[in-house]
Amino acid sequence: MPLSKPSRPRSIFALLLAATISTALGVLVADSVAAATATSTSAKSPTPAPACLAPASWTVLAGRQPRLASSQEVVADVVGRDVVLLGEQHDDADHHRWQLQVLAGLHAQRPAMVIGFEMFPRRLQAVLDRWVAGELSVKDFLAQSEWEKVWSQPADLYLPLFHFARMNRIPMLALNIDQALTRKIAAGGWDAIPLAEREGVGQALPPSAAYRKFLREIHDQHTKMRAKAGKKSFDDAAFANFVDSQLAWDRAMAEALASPLAKPLASAASGTRPLVVGIIGNGHLRFGHGVPHQLRDLGVPSIGVLLPMTAGGNCDELQPGLADAVFAVPTMPQPPAEPPRLGVSLDEQDGRIVIASVGKGSLAESSGLQSGDRIVEVAGQPLAGMSSLLLAIRQQQPGSWLPLQIERAGQKIEVLVKFPAKR
Repeated sequence: MPLSKPSRPRSIFALLLAATISTALGVLVADSVAAATATSTSAKSPTPAPACLAPASWTVLAGRQPRLASSQEVVADVVGRDVVLLGEQHDDADHHRWQLQVLAGLHAQRPAMVIGFEMFPRRLQAVLDRWVAGELSVKDFLAQSEWEKVWSQPADLYLPLFHFARMNRIPMLALNIDQALTRKIAAGGWDAIPLAEREGVGQALPPSAAYRKFLREIHDQHTKMRAKAGKKSFDDAAFANFVDSQLAWDRAMAEALASPLAKPLASAASGTRPLVVGIIGNGHLRFGHGVPHQLRDLGVPSIGVLLPMTAGGNCDELQPGLADAVFAVPTMPQPPAEPPRLGVSLDEQDGRIVIASVGKGSLAESSGLQSGDRIVEVAGQPLAGMSSLLLAIRQQQPGSWLPLQIERAGQKIEVLVKFPAKR
């Protein structure tokens, strides 16, 4: 529930900034940390490489001025670290292809590796172990890891990473805490959580002033979203709980990433200290505020952070300290129109998908959907999970109808959502 100043959570706190279900449900807080194009150098009078990135180029941000670098240089710089964190915007397929490319480069030099995934709560670690051991089919893995419940993105975005780990017998590590705990912290703060319910997560290091400011900006965006939906705004106590929930998320992931470094893995080549790689949303990594901040508090100072960014964006985003290096992901041709939007925010309650709010003037409102409606079926098929609904909406053609069965006040009601014809 992803941070990259982007997130579009199932509910206000359900994914807590992790990041970013893109457009289909229409509750998007957009942020695009981007890079721009580089210019050529003169043969007679060489000039310094520009700070902005051309497509498929790396920029190193370790010095005072950003500079272009080769992929070999970037990998060589971070491969000797204890932990390498690879960012992402969760719904961007190209970000996951980039992660796979970097993983392959790192693994070629340090085959003793562990890959941690933000997507899975710790309680599912045994399922990840069985997947890597080759004991589960893809269908069984997704079912036993409760993919539709724990992560609201299509599995196809991540399966190449999971296959890479299994093919190379690289241990996969579940980094996250359970969503139920996240909600409890967001509702009452960290101190209100009994010790026995904290899933072993320790006290987080307080955030830096810059990170708190960043979280305030995200929180204010969520408040504006609630206002548009006609809901009461959050107060300062809600913001304090919001910060607590984010810190608990960061701390849990940092603790899980640090755990393999305590002793060599028995399965690691030659019993050597493994390289720990984290697959985590950008917002938890930018400027070292989130997970890196907590890792350093745990005694892990040797950290590398690599981020994907969009080529051709704002050069001012390339600031020292943002990451060790960023990769400019080439942009794809944009579709002529935005994907269909239903205009709702969703929550998951006991495995059920419930409409948390309906946007004013939205397609959902005109179709008669209401807050509190539980979505039971989509196009005559039982709803399998959040990503299944997301996919069904995205696939709707202009002028088409999407039948939904909802449960309201104990009664099942059929609703037909008519998507506007193309203008």
